[in-house]
Amino acid sequence: MKALVYKGPGQKALEEHAKPVLAAPGDAIVRMTKTTICGTDLHILKGDVATCAPGRILGHEGTGIVESVGAAVVAFKPGDRVVVSCVSSCGKCVYCRRGMFSHCTTGGWILGNTIDGTQAEYVRTPHADTSLYPISEGGDEEALAMLSDILPTGFECGVLNGKVQPGASVAIVGAGPIGLAALLTAQLYSPALIVMVDLDDNRLAVAKRFGATATVNSTDGKAVAAILKMTGGRGVDTAIEAVGIPATFEMCAEIVAPGGVVANIGVHGKQVALHLELLWDRNISITTRLVDTSSTPMLLSILGSSRIDPKQLITHRFAFDRILDAYAAFADAAKSKALKVIVAF
Repeated sequence: MKALVYKGPGQKALEEHAKPVLAAPGDAIVRMTKTTICGTDLHILKGDVATCAPGRILGHEGTGIVESVGAAVVAFKPGDRVVVSCVSSCGKCVYCRRGMFSHCTTGGWILGNTIDGTQAEYVRTPHADTSLYPISEGGDEEALAMLSDILPTGFECGVLNGKVQPGASVAIVGAGPIGLAALLTAQLYSPALIVMVDLDDNRLAVAKRFGATATVNSTDGKAVAAILKMTGGRGVDTAIEAVGIPATFEMCAEIVAPGGVVANIGVHGKQVALHLELLWDRNISITTRLVDTSSTPMLLSILGSSRIDPKQLITHRFAFDRILDAYAAFADAAKSKALKVIVAF
């Protein structure tokens, strides 16, 4: 089969690879139909994710058709159309019983990280019964591919961890796909103010279309002052970090109001300063999280009722044999204006 393989920092290749086989009774083999590229894949390529070794097939998102299942799989059968979750969960270990599927002792974020992932014609998915989601008749696979990772990540790590409330103020630093996913899902809680911060005017215009009440271009270094002015000097109740670099995390710490929450989503590959000398008396909380996908069933229901349209995050489409072009477009978003790219098999 063809697969996109990580060859080491800064290196990747589309090449022939052995087709996966069932390795445990709870496994399923899925023939991929749609996949996409995540910002985390770019972090891997930068060398920020030490657990991902050269030779690994990348990718942890997408939809497909079940080809075969292990003897212990009861919820799925060959021919079923499914969403592949970015997180594999056994449903039984101490972390799964706490709803922390991302820390499953035999799963978690393993696809495209410690085992081969979804940017291939076939993928082996462990714990299939609790790590795949059925696609109903007529389900839009492009929209549902956004349920693998980006929508639950923005919702759980940003909105839920950030304790977004009706009438509250929210700033989302980073108007890339994950920040926009947080923007879409934050509106489920009717905050009074959602400010989107970014360097890219195109992405800020998209954010405005998606429901942001205000946008701030941070190129001039005056974003903190602008947000404080919007909030009467108080700051925002929730500051969501959706980039993964020191400057954006530190900005969130500067704009959060007393009693507020800094909710980190970004994947950080470099040390970040935490200025406790400025924060120790401000009653703030700082949260971190790897998506658990515990919200995926609820988000599937919301998609079914058309409350959220994640398909609007998709800007580019490529055939799988052009996945290197898809990476180029996704990595150079300032030029290509890419948000999410769909790769079809």
